[in-house]
Amino acid sequence: MAIIIAACTLIIILASVWTAKQRYQAARRLPLPPGPPGRWLLGNAIPKSYAPFQFARWTDQYGPVFSLKQGHRIFVVIGRHQAAVDIMEKEGANVADRPRFIGVQEPLSGGFRMPHEDRNEILRRMRRVLHANLQPKVAETYEPMQTGHAKNLVLDILDDPKNHQRHAMRYSASVIMSFNYGKITPTSYTDPEVVSINRFSTRVGQAMKPGAYLVDAYPMLRFVPGYLSELKAWHKEELAFYDGQLDAVRRQMCEGTATSPSFARFILEHQKQYQLEDKGLGYLAGMVFAAGYDTTASAITIMMMAAATHTDAQARVQEELDNVVGRTRLPMFADQEVLPQVTAFILESLRWRPVTLGGLAHRASKDVIWNNYLIPAGATVIGNHWAIANDPEVFPEPQTFNPQRWIDDAGRVRGDLRFFTYGFGRRVCPGQHLANRSVFINTALILWAFRLSENPAAKIDTFAFLDTLNIQAAPFEMCFEKRIDENVIRELCAPGK
Repeated sequence: MAIIIAACTLIIILASVWTAKQRYQAARRLPLPPGPPGRWLLGNAIPKSYAPFQFARWTDQYGPVFSLKQGHRIFVVIGRHQAAVDIMEKEGANVADRPRFIGVQEPLSGGFRMPHEDRNEILRRMRRVLHANLQPKVAETYEPMQTGHAKNLVLDILDDPKNHQRHAMRYSASVIMSFNYGKITPTSYTDPEVVSINRFSTRVGQAMKPGAYLVDAYPMLRFVPGYLSELKAWHKEELAFYDGQLDAVRRQMCEGTATSPSFARFILEHQKQYQLEDKGLGYLAGMVFAAGYDTTASAITIMMMAAATHTDAQARVQEELDNVVGRTRLPMFADQEVLPQVTAFILESLRWRPVTLGGLAHRASKDVIWNNYLIPAGATVIGNHWAIANDPEVFPEPQTFNPQRWIDDAGRVRGDLRFFTYGFGRRVCPGQHLANRSVFINTALILWAFRLSENPAAKIDTFAFLDTLNIQAAPFEMCFEKRIDENVIRELCAPGK
């Protein structure tokens, strides 16, 4: 009997191996997704500027998923909503790794820039500690802090409307400094810490542009003396900043003066529990800056741009604010459920001009088959947010700014429609709940207090963005007309109110 069982087991094992082999060989016979023709040996030229726009044009030409080759490297670009769901979500476990960007990951980051690292035990520990501080229930506890900084933003605009974009940067930096280190400051966009954070963010965006550093295509270049000296110098400056911020919290804890809760304090108190090494600990806290600073500021700026250039949609939001909130108190987080037009306006703003225009690159760890095409293991997989946001099958008339596409027949926010603002699958941004709250409270307060419009003499170019990983609108003028009596605004937004 035992011999029969053993024989059956062996047959099952051999059959399974044979089946897996057949599937593997069949997959390897499948073609890559179609794509533009490349040059002999060199392959395709990757656009060096505003790549997401060219990728979108290739999506229109070659289909929802297309491929590029550059030497031995294969790039697969996804430009339609359903394909993104099929590949980036349903196959999320197989495309959760990151491709190797030597310039960004090694000399610029020392291997500590979490959003760009492969799945490994260190990354899992980091994500666990981030989840503990950024999950929805915990994110709710930051609402008073976010409200206070949002009221400051309203007062900043009231006093100095010309610098509205810089005020949004100040808001974002203030929230992150409060979350990270329990700081009350900064109070101005000229604060040295804000200036430093902005500089670091700009550098990362530059380094992440396709083709920015040849070392990614030719790894041997990293051994050329002096070739990566600029990135190494940037890393040294960035590391000193992040370590200095963490050391300040550590000193406050030792002196008993660290009274405010913060992410830095949490990781110091729970370092052993989460098995976090000393090396790179400052960077872990600092990465919240990199992930959240410019994206949140950009989201607020895009919202204001959308309001100024689409005054009818703005007026609909303000009618709802008047009906639900009135003009004698400020909108609050508790109002969100009964402000669907505010939420719809935000969702459409983030689709209309996606903050991360091209998305962060993923890497296939296993072969993925989609519609009889092969996405081979090792391929770089890019979910192109710009093209997905303009998928006409999911977002009819995609170039039209239409918040009502997010509202169902009952006047509620639709639960069956989504856009991938914060990324895909297992690499979705862990700070999304904090970011969503920031965008909501600022949208509600700004559109409650002001009527935004274009300056007729200086029309806004809604496509004028700096060519960085996370888009930043080029400077633009905007008019802020007070909807509420100025004395009421100042009284309700005063510190401590």
